[in-house]
Amino acid sequence: MDSLLKVSDVSVRFGGVQALSGADLAVEYGTVVSVIGPNGAGKTTLLGVISGAVRPMSGAVRLEGLDLSGLAAHDRARAGVVRTFQNLEIFTNMTVLENVMTGAHILGDYGLWHSLLRTPRFARRERRVREWSLEKLAFVGLADEWDTPAGDLPYGRQRLLEMARALASRPKVLLLDEPAAGMNTRETAGLAELVQRVKAELKVSVVLVEHDMDLVMEISDRVMVLNFGQVLAEGPPDRIQADPAVVAAYLGED
Repeated sequence: MDSLLKVSDVSVRFGGVQALSGADLAVEYGTVVSVIGPNGAGKTTLLGVISGAVRPMSGAVRLEGLDLSGLAAHDRARAGVVRTFQNLEIFTNMTVLENVMTGAHILGDYGLWHSLLRTPRFARRERRVREWSLEKLAFVGLADEWDTPAGDLPYGRQRLLEMARALASRPKVLLLDEPAAGMNTRETAGLAELVQRVKAELKVSVVLVEHDMDLVMEISDRVMVLNFGQVLAEGPPDRIQADPAVVAAYLGED
């Protein structure tokens, strides 16, 4: 069986900086793959290439064999590649539920005419979007806060809201850019459990960029290490932890 997501020989240059050089990444169905490396190694650039925010100089991104290279970011989201960001991108002046519904509306099957006229088809679809969004809030543990202004949530729960909104888009691959940033130990433990449930219960594969090595080693099926835009190592967490080149370049000695 082919990989769910396959990144092949991707290179990116920003001015005189080679951000990625011949990078490859394969994500299998029902797995968590973490991408680690020093600051400036190209991790977020790789997520940008996969999501469509960054156009590579060369290489290809395929989802279930479909070449995504010509697709814009919103079309890749419709295809099943959905991303969260290191810096929160929630709508603070909207309620928690309204935020999640913006993610679910990517699946809308009514046109502008139905929306403007508030037709029965539009009303039925809105009910389904609302119910679906409430399910995702319950999944991440925010069901009781559906009508709370998103800006009133504590930071850690805003992170969960962003996750719920991403899940409302029915991703096949969920790209998480440093989701544990700013979280305390208890919140990070909850995030680890949530990512494992996303994989096990929703059957969504996850690509995780993260600096918290305890989190990475706990939840990852495979780990890829980037260094100066190149793949330094790739494999199961225990092998990565024991790789002398990875220790020297990134993990450091105990």
